[in-house]
Amino acid sequence: MDHRLLEIIACPVCNGKLWFNQKSQELICKPDALAFPLRDGIPVLLESEARALDAEEMNS
Repeated sequence: MDHRLLEIIACPVCNGKLWFNQKSQELICKPDALAFPLRDGIPVLLESEARALDAEEMNS
């Protein structure tokens, strides 16, 4: 994931900062507890495609 891209994209729900989880290949929005997938290296920033993070994932 290009770090320059992370500087300009935002969560589509809250417009907050996204963090890249290299292990799961997802963009994480901590305030909304959502994980947005990457498909073929392209972020899918649709709320309907995001998965909810559980409490254990939020603490790591």
